[in-house]
Amino acid sequence: MALQVSYLLSLLLLVLLLPYSTFAQNSSDQSPGSFLIAQENGSYWASPSGDFAFGFQQIGNEGYLLAIWFNKIPEETIVWSANGDNLVPTGSKVELTEGGQLVLSDPTGTGIWKSESGKGYLGVVHAAMLDTGNFVVASQDGGHLWRSFDHPTDTMLPTQTMSRGRKLVAHYSESNNSKGRFQFALNTDGNLVLQTLAYPIDYWSNTAYWESGTNGSGFQVVFNESGSIYLTATNGSILKTVSSNSVSKQDFYQRVVMEYDGVLIHYGYQKSSTNTSNAWSILSVVMPPNICEITEQIGSGACGFNSYCELGEYGRPNCICPTGYILIDPNDVMKGCRQNFLPQSCDEASSKTDQFDLRELVSVNWPFTDYGRYVNVTEDWCRKACLGDCFCAVAVFGGGQCWKKKIPLSNGKKDPSEIGTKLDVSELTLLVGCLSAWFSFQILETKGP
Repeated sequence: MALQVSYLLSLLLLVLLLPYSTFAQNSSDQSPGSFLIAQENGSYWASPSGDFAFGFQQIGNEGYLLAIWFNKIPEETIVWSANGDNLVPTGSKVELTEGGQLVLSDPTGTGIWKSESGKGYLGVVHAAMLDTGNFVVASQDGGHLWRSFDHPTDTMLPTQTMSRGRKLVAHYSESNNSKGRFQFALNTDGNLVLQTLAYPIDYWSNTAYWESGTNGSGFQVVFNESGSIYLTATNGSILKTVSSNSVSKQDFYQRVVMEYDGVLIHYGYQKSSTNTSNAWSILSVVMPPNICEITEQIGSGACGFNSYCELGEYGRPNCICPTGYILIDPNDVMKGCRQNFLPQSCDEASSKTDQFDLRELVSVNWPFTDYGRYVNVTEDWCRKACLGDCFCAVAVFGGGQCWKKKIPLSNGKKDPSEIGTKLDVSELTLLVGCLSAWFSFQILETKGP
């Protein structure tokens, strides 16, 4: 009987302990050999206050992301991740090794990601999730062998700094955590920039769409606890203020994000129980002033090919398909647009022009896609020239000049006050004073009765 009671007590104890394994491990220090498993309602390592957690986040039905997130709010917002380009399945594991590395592997033991190994250290003591949102691996001599703050993804947090050669790389989309098309970087020359990337490879363009102009002097980007973000010189003096919000750390969570659409935004989340919206608010649009002004000689610009950018709320771009075009992927507006009609055939151009017409668009232009320019012509001549040319998708007319444009259309934007100001000097000179006469014509298939 005593044996049976002992068995029942052991079983009860086991049942009571099982649910705990699916929640936080409250100890802030994790010793070598500690690990976490990717599974639904899996455990995680929380910071002492519980504000942040390190572990696996399930991303839809696609797999798990090794991440750090805000843990006390309903929207468990991710601020750092290790494997956005390669989600792992259920049963994958992250472990702190005796050698001081965090190693992420799939259920077969195949390595997916690992942190940099520490060098010149006096043995690993522990790993810890700190209340700042920084996850660290510490050594016996008190040094940090690895810090997540030194390897940011798309987000900066208060107390975090970014040194030369570091960057924030935007996610591909709101729901896709892989690397995208934009980055906020402190270049090795000290210049702080916003740049486009040659997706899907991690190569940036030489042209920045915003820059600090601090070549040779920029040393470190600082995000302080009061909510200000600034670039310093080696002596600590401020060279450039990026954002000057004054926010109470006691009342607000904060983060700065390089967003998937190319805009750097400073967010705040009110900690108090009176925050019934359960949502992040935009404290400021840090930069750029106008995302639609991005122009790339090679690339699509702010939006995808065959679409155009219209400046929206909070400085975000609205990417719009012109009439007769539809999104290539309705779930990814940045991917661009395609023609929603059969294009004109060059084999039958002479006999099929009556099946197409031109539609006027107001204050819309696509620079860098010209393949023909004609002077001393009329608007009617320009219309007919485009309709009679099977390559012509758009014609722009103004001041007696006609430009033909072909697919894919790039760098599209709608902005009456700015149209023409980003053209080459020779073209700008020819068009000065004629901006009000600009028309953009798009070939559309004529619908039958």
